[in-house]
Amino acid sequence: MSSLQATRLLIVGNPDPVHVGSHFHSAAGSLRIETRLCDSREAFDAPAWRQKTDWWMRGRRPARLPEFSARVLQVVRTFAPQVVLATGVAPVDASALKTIGQLGSARVNFLTDDPWNSAHRAPWFLDALKHYDHVFTPRAANVADLRACGVRAVSILPFAFAPDQHFPEPPSADDASWESDVMLAGGADRDRVDAVMPFIRAGFRVALYGGYWDRYRETRDAARGLLDAAGLRRATAAARVCLGLVRRANRDGHSMRTYEVPAMGGCLIAEDTADHRGLFGADGEAVAFFASPDEAIEKTAALLRREDLRRDLARRAHAIVTTGGHTYADRLQSMLQAVTAQYASQAGAHASGLAPQAAE
Repeated sequence: MSSLQATRLLIVGNPDPVHVGSHFHSAAGSLRIETRLCDSREAFDAPAWRQKTDWWMRGRRPARLPEFSARVLQVVRTFAPQVVLATGVAPVDASALKTIGQLGSARVNFLTDDPWNSAHRAPWFLDALKHYDHVFTPRAANVADLRACGVRAVSILPFAFAPDQHFPEPPSADDASWESDVMLAGGADRDRVDAVMPFIRAGFRVALYGGYWDRYRETRDAARGLLDAAGLRRATAAARVCLGLVRRANRDGHSMRTYEVPAMGGCLIAEDTADHRGLFGADGEAVAFFASPDEAIEKTAALLRREDLRRDLARRAHAIVTTGGHTYADRLQSMLQAVTAQYASQAGAHASGLAPQAAE
């Protein structure tokens, strides 16, 4: 690969504006990289009964995994990308990945979720993992597991924000429907339900956006449904405090919201993790941290009494995220540079650049 501008990139991911696949697609455009995207949602396009059967009885298998894998392989043959970037538990099977490597494309995965999380664990994907040439994960807890299952190169790479989607956008002054004391956007894992319950019991006006919050009696009254990208910006701006929870089942140290909330101008109160401190510094410098429910309630109450403090914290966190090289374009450049260096060192005889040896 002689330059990033010359790279042909194929992305396998979800093109919806709130998903990482879309963020990388936009990032590639900003870097003037010739790009194609295969919509991973197509792998699940089947009658509901078949989706449920394949998901629950066949190891969380996408209903159209072979067909979609063949589609990706067809695009690789015609487009000849130097890099195929899959996001998360991407529906590309081991056979297709092996052939993609033989065709000369580097196979890369940005592992958005922990594949050993019981909610995501899929035997077919764990089998496919060893056929990726380089896996980038935002969580340190995955590194040893990935190496143990045969991935040849593993790197830690954090989440990021997308400048075209994550920017301050307050709702109109006459629309109070977005307002809240405490806001959280994300799916309703059981541990997250337990984490937000103290805020509800304390009497804070809590707004919960995302899937499944209405399925729990404890959070049903606070559930406000799903958000598109514009709604996420408005809800963040209208919240006095935005809650930064990691997904414990994913063994996360940070989440997508770690970067998105500050980029959108929100005041973040987050779980006290090494990742969060590494990004934002000590408690109270740019973000308020908590290590227990009591501490979370105490610090939230203090923030709600101090608009000036909330504004100051939001300003500092915004500056850290937006000026620190934390866009998805920055992450994409890091991945491409790492893969270029990997293949330059592995295949010095290949003067043309990227020609990976296929994993068997």
